[in-house]
Amino acid sequence: MDARDPELSKELSATLQARKDLGAEYESELVDSFLEKVTERVDSRVEQRVRRELAQQQTSSARADRRPIGPPQASARFARYGFAGVTLVLAIPLSAIGAVNAHTPGLFITWAGIVGVNLAQGLSSAWSRSRHDDD
Repeated sequence: MDARDPELSKELSATLQARKDLGAEYESELVDSFLEKVTERVDSRVEQRVRRELAQQQTSSARADRRPIGPPQASARFARYGFAGVTLVLAIPLSAIGAVNAHTPGLFITWAGIVGVNLAQGLSSAWSRSRHDDD
């Protein structure tokens, strides 16, 4: 509502003119009628603002829903490279145990297991990423 609403100014002028014509005994009814019109105008403006605010909130909420859901970049990077690093560190004692107990075949079996575990983890994370990309 503007500070100078021409429609409300006309209503106020009409109310003041009616008071002059009708006299002071109708003053409270005229004031109540004018205040009711002002209240209706304020209510309609408030409703417009609330609707506009709700629409903006719904729009921003819908935009937030469209963002991809998944692990943050740093934890995804750790999942990819951290697991491989841990298995390589553990490969040292496992290789020694395999080589000491079963010689060359034990070493090959140990490394086949390490490669198999890393391959399974890589395929699992790739499958998980592709599922998130499809959604």
